[in-house]
Amino acid sequence: MISDGFIFDIKRYAIHDGPGIRTTVFLKGCPLRCWWCHNPEGISHANELMFFEYKCMHCRTCTHVCPVGAITFENNIQHINRQICNYCGICSEACPTGALMLVGRGITIEELMKEIEKGILFYDNSGGGVTFSGGEPLFQHQFLREALKECKKRDLHTVLDTSGYAPKDVFSSVLDYVDVFLYDLKLADDEEHKKYTGVSNNLIKDNLRMLVDVGRGNDVILRFPVIPGITDTEKNIDGLVEFVATLKGKGISEIDLLPFHDVSEKYNRLGKQYKMPISKAPSREKLKHIKERFEEIGLYVKI
Repeated sequence: MISDGFIFDIKRYAIHDGPGIRTTVFLKGCPLRCWWCHNPEGISHANELMFFEYKCMHCRTCTHVCPVGAITFENNIQHINRQICNYCGICSEACPTGALMLVGRGITIEELMKEIEKGILFYDNSGGGVTFSGGEPLFQHQFLREALKECKKRDLHTVLDTSGYAPKDVFSSVLDYVDVFLYDLKLADDEEHKKYTGVSNNLIKDNLRMLVDVGRGNDVILRFPVIPGITDTEKNIDGLVEFVATLKGKGISEIDLLPFHDVSEKYNRLGKQYKMPISKAPSREKLKHIKERFEEIGLYVKI
């Protein structure tokens, strides 16, 4: 019996998460701790509370309904004691402006498929389908595998947006149910990878090699987050170009560049520390240079 999955969003009419018009399901939980993570609400597998300060009208309804006294006001500024908050969601339900939002909800396979099936007409007309993202979808591998199986029973096109960081047997267990892999490559050097993501890149590289060795290279689109001062250095580009070149003859043909953008406000809303020391996106010249480097080894490059 598969337990419920835990998601933080379902995005309809997505056009950047694989071919055609898609429904993207965001699963909660990730083993990586990337400094620049654009979905920090997907890192933890537990419920979290987001506070949108600009929506708050200081009515203090939240302080009155909170059963553990985790929300207070001082000088008309709201404070959330996240150490004692039990994330029950009572405050977010009571908030009249939506300034408080509980992030994360359980969902059964049946409930998820009902949501996914609402977009079948758009999938059929556009060559789209369903994309599983996160977080890291393989963090909930049993639920993910069952959801993918149900999609294939309905002949739906499936995409897995993954960091590649999962045990080999876990990764292998979903191969037959995934049509396209959006596969992140971040840092070539293992120590750098550990510093900026919290994990080694050895497993990520091994799983990518496994994908191409079993003949699935044509189904892989590499994704490279361009993070100024971290991933966009000449040393890192050299290392990634060298690594990807070893896979080029095995079907790998495309890489998408994902320019950094500042998401510090998301971290503020979650009460989390934002480690990124910069806020500027990479320059056009930098993106053009990186594009040319990957094109030199015969890859099709999209920004």
